[in-house]
Amino acid sequence: MPEDETVPFPLTPLSEKGLAGIDWHPGWFDGWRTHGQGVQSLIVSGATMADALNAHGCAPVSFVPQSDLPPGMAYEQFIFERGSVPTRDNLHDFFNGLCWMRFPATKQRLNQLQAAEIACAGVTALRGPVRDALTVLDENAAFLLAPPPVWDALAARDWRRLFVDLRPLWAEAQLVLFGHALLEKLVHARKPITAHVYRAQPAIDSIAALDAWVADDLNAATLAGKPFLPLPVLGVPGWWPGNEDVSFYDDRSVFRPPSQGVNQKKPGAPSRHIPYRKA
Repeated sequence: MPEDETVPFPLTPLSEKGLAGIDWHPGWFDGWRTHGQGVQSLIVSGATMADALNAHGCAPVSFVPQSDLPPGMAYEQFIFERGSVPTRDNLHDFFNGLCWMRFPATKQRLNQLQAAEIACAGVTALRGPVRDALTVLDENAAFLLAPPPVWDALAARDWRRLFVDLRPLWAEAQLVLFGHALLEKLVHARKPITAHVYRAQPAIDSIAALDAWVADDLNAATLAGKPFLPLPVLGVPGWWPGNEDVSFYDDRSVFRPPSQGVNQKKPGAPSRHIPYRKA
């Protein structure tokens, strides 16, 4: 992260206890375990974060120490020009490295869009709506593949309908985490943790296909419209034992009612109608 930008989410310092103590069993880590445990074992054995990520060898970039980032150079520009990711020894960058392995096309597309914005406007105190949205997606996004009623209930912030009335439909839905800050926070799961959800085509049947679809779908115009919806991730059926009791969703400090006009389309915001096809 470049020095001229504010880190939007708190970082958790890496320690042997923190890394070795990751519980990979919860559903939100589905798909992350193989790479995660492989890199984790190398670090616990004494490797640096960058060396452990490189040794795993399945990312389209290399990982270098944070000290390789020249003073005054934007983090994203460094990645774009050199194909290397400055990496610190902490859990935040651990999960960022895993994201480069699991979603290589999407991570590259985000970097390309960041570099294009920097080329147009430079690096300033105000990043602008596109760079803001790119940062939110990179740090805290999840992709939702779901039948239209599930998405409509989420868009309406109708939590009781989403998680109670439509609970059987979640068997046809999939929430795939992407943001590395989101993954980091879930190492110590808390009820208020909320993802910024991006809508994906429900018929996608593999992570590789999802990665390709999202990378192709992302563009500056879409991102400027802030195409995200908030979703408290521990509310997802099967992800947290407490949500088997419907009173779990009565906590209005987490499952907040919609603000006035929440469903009104912002002027100029792109339409994102995605037809539903069950795979």
